Parts: sequence; C-alpha cells; structure tokens
Amino acid sequence: MDAVANVVTAAFLYSNGMRRDTELLLLFVSDPQRTLRVRLDSTRLRNLNPDERSTAALVKNAIQRYWGVVAHNELEGIPLDPETETSPGIFVAREEAPRLLTEYASRPGTVWFTEGGGEFPPGLSRGPLRAILSDPYEFSEEERTLLEAAGPRRISLGPLPLHTAQCLAIVHNRLDTEKP
Repeated sequence: MDAVANVVTAAFLYSNGMRRDTELLLLFVSDPQRTLRVRLDSTRLRNLNPDERSTAALVKNAIQRYWGVVAHNELEGIPLDPETETSPGIFVAREEAPRLLTEYASRPGTVWFTEGGGEFPPGLSRGPLRAILSDPYEFSEEERTLLEAAGPRRISLGPLPLHTAQCLAIVHNRLDTEKP
C-alpha cells in the first residue's frame, strides 16, 4: 500500500497544490478476470493529503466501502452499478484486466512507459496523455502481449528502472515545462 500511496501522491499533488486535470486508474490484480479497479478523478477528489499514511487510508477505505456496497446489494438482490463512487472522486469497480488493458492501451494518446522504449518526445503534452505503468511487478507475458497488440507508443524515462511514482514525477515535470 506504500507504493500505491506514493503513486497517488505523485499523480495529483505538487507543493501546496493539487492537479485538477488528472485521472488515475489503479488495478489490483489477484485474478485477471476479477481485478479491482480504483479510479481517482482530480476534478472531484477531496481529502488527499501529502502523507502516505492518510493517502493509503483513503484508498483502503474506498475499497472497503465498495465491498460493503457489494455485500449489501448481493444480500438485497440489487444489481451493482458498473462503478461505485465510494468517496468524493474515488470510484471502485470490478474489472477484467485483459479487457481493460486492451481498451485503455488502444486509445489515442496512450503511451507505455517501459524500459527499452524510445526517448520522451517533445510535444507530448499537446493533447490528452494516457500512460501505462506497472509497479512493483512487471506485466505478465499475457499482459505484455495484449499491450503490444494494442500498440501504445513505448517510451523510456532513462537508463535505470524507476518506480511508478518516480516516473509520474518526471512525466509531470516534462509536461509542465512544455505547456505554453
């Protein structure tokens, strides 16, 4: 959960502020067919603080609330919404990882930050940027095959493997310096 908290913080926060043009999808994959997706939308996100403990608690509580909604709805025979907002700006849903990766990776403007990719091109900030990263585990062979078939641009952020939070900080810096 520490790595997740670092990623959330790096995606949204900067010194004394929060980005309001960012969305983050976190996939918790235990079984590829029954993945839990947590989507954080900065336009609605509240109560995000820069310390890892409160950020981890925010995500953990959102997941626990979701399972509470699932249990209640199953008990009452109520169909579950495709996505449940468990707290302001945090949406949780069950997902099929292969379907989501394929759909997400094939969208225009999607890049896959990975070792062995090309250089970070100038002008990448001219339009929506969708990034795919994996941390702390590498993508499985099946996931890599899906991503390669979907065709997102592969970009490397340097000669050493980096944590996702570090990648996000670099990408935000590059995008911030390119903005007109």
